[in-house]
Amino acid sequence: MTETESSAELFGVLSFNKPAGITSRDLVNKVQRLVKPAKVGHAGTLDPMATGVLLVCVGPATRLVSMLQEGAKTYVAEFTLGQTSDTDDSTGTVQQHAVSDPPPSLEAIVACLDKMTGVISQVPPDYSAVHVDGQRAYSLARQGQELSLSAKEIEIHAIQVLRYEWPRLEVEIRCGSGTYIRSIARDLGLQLGCGGLMSRLERTQIGAFSIAEAITVEDLTEENLRQFLCPAVRIVADLPQFDCTQSDLQNLLCGRRLAMSADRMSTTASLPVGQVVALTSTHFTELLALAELTEDNLLQPRTVFVRVRS
Repeated sequence: MTETESSAELFGVLSFNKPAGITSRDLVNKVQRLVKPAKVGHAGTLDPMATGVLLVCVGPATRLVSMLQEGAKTYVAEFTLGQTSDTDDSTGTVQQHAVSDPPPSLEAIVACLDKMTGVISQVPPDYSAVHVDGQRAYSLARQGQELSLSAKEIEIHAIQVLRYEWPRLEVEIRCGSGTYIRSIARDLGLQLGCGGLMSRLERTQIGAFSIAEAITVEDLTEENLRQFLCPAVRIVADLPQFDCTQSDLQNLLCGRRLAMSADRMSTTASLPVGQVVALTSTHFTELLALAELTEDNLLQPRTVFVRVRS
């Protein structure tokens, strides 16, 4: 790494394929040791048993964690029917349930899953990070306390059955933030009358980041960190983008609003007042700031990442 590279501020996101058996915090801690004193933060916790895409934002990109958390995610999950557990997955105390002969058909399963798509109310698992009277639900559940968690509104965009051979069901789920895949397994089992739990989970996509490009924990070293650091502009790939000139950059650094020019927008669509727009440079490759479109068709900076270089 050259002197120029080592002194440049880290600003981007690392996309990992988290293995089973470690916590999301374990992975973040490794990154933190490599990038100190830069800040780090991860988007979307995965349980220790789960694998797949875990994004770790580095430097100023940590201010964009909430955007990744709120975005759409895709999972491939295995459900085991005919069983339940206190954790709603196979890591808990598992109970077998009597099952009708023949067991539920694929058609019955698809009909139940179809009812779970769209905007629905979902009760989180007792063993979850939901706050109850200032404590995490899982802490109270481990103490043996009976919980009655409130349902939360979530959105499930689609559920597709990939494979079914009793009692194993493999599904692909595309959903919004706050969705518990374990709860889908539990609720499916309730509707079928046979019980159900989640026995495997892999997150395959978060926003623009897919598992195909994710790296392993072992891949990352201090020497190759910048090579694997994706530019922060990819986090805002779903937003309209405005490519700034040098004059725009100077106005941005002074906190001034920018005049929007249609020929430098990434989209030709008409944008509503209040629309968040990503301000970029170098043909949409570098993220400078986030702005809002005003009534007088100006871009008002809200979150600025670029700084005056001394």
